[in-house]
Amino acid sequence: MDQKVDQIKKEINCFHAKNYEDLEAFRIKFLGKKKGILTVLFKKLKKLPIHERKIFGNVINDLKKKVQKKIQIDHSKNFIKDEDENFDPTIPGKSVVIGSLHPISIIKNRIIDVLKKIGFSYVEGPEIEDDWHNFTALNIPIDHPSRDMQDTFFLCKNPDIVLRTHTSSVQIRYMKKNSPPSRVLSVGKVYRNETISSRSYFMFHQAEGFYIDKKVSFSDLKQTIHYLITSLFGEVKIRFRPSYFPFTEPSAEVDIYNNHTGWLEIMGCGMIDPEVLKNVNVDSEIYSGFAFGIGIERVALLIYQIDDIRIYFDNDIRFLRQFQSDF
Repeated sequence: MDQKVDQIKKEINCFHAKNYEDLEAFRIKFLGKKKGILTVLFKKLKKLPIHERKIFGNVINDLKKKVQKKIQIDHSKNFIKDEDENFDPTIPGKSVVIGSLHPISIIKNRIIDVLKKIGFSYVEGPEIEDDWHNFTALNIPIDHPSRDMQDTFFLCKNPDIVLRTHTSSVQIRYMKKNSPPSRVLSVGKVYRNETISSRSYFMFHQAEGFYIDKKVSFSDLKQTIHYLITSLFGEVKIRFRPSYFPFTEPSAEVDIYNNHTGWLEIMGCGMIDPEVLKNVNVDSEIYSGFAFGIGIERVALLIYQIDDIRIYFDNDIRFLRQFQSDF
């Protein structure tokens, strides 16, 4: 028995695994449940006298611990598989392609971040709207000519359910549930039945903000617009032109000067019409406010110098990869 133990101990000490297969074979040889060398020795202990059983039991347990330790140490090694013996660790690995944000998402996030710095909260609302939130509450009754300016998608053959034509409906929903002062931004998709071309699409993203408080003036609106535009485009010439919107009075179009195209309309704005405040139960004798809206696609066209709005929706990976640096 002593001679056999010495032989087993020598075999354990001299073993060095070349791979995981060698290590598994070593484990089975000594610790296999049926024919493992140490397993068989444990079974033979029952035949030994009691005074020898304890001595050799300790010896076999020590051998078992040596085997387990050998397996644990060798298992921590990073064996090279046979098929990878010619692997050269100095060769550069394959690069992992990193995704990127869509240019629309980049500009959307930038607008949100810019306006959050001056106290605007970000809210969202449904893209499927009813007539009251999308039109009537915004001082656009059923026979109002301004409805002709927004060729609307109606749903379910129900003239009262539409795809929203602007995110102003979110502002109405917010003002109905919250009392002034309010400083809110909403961004999302809007839909209009327009002819698809390089400059227009049936769906686009719009960012709209409004501010209601006591003694809000047009100068507050101009200061906010100036801050937003210069944050997006840098120092550019800005021009306010009188315009008309049924939900603001007075109203203005905002242009910026481009060296290639001259003056370019970028957004609309104005002081919130008292009738709109009345529709959401805000006292226009106490409170006043302004609102503004800007198309994100148009901003991205200018910032990234893109010529065709349709490319945003083509899912062309070659185009989208250009914006990885903005991720």
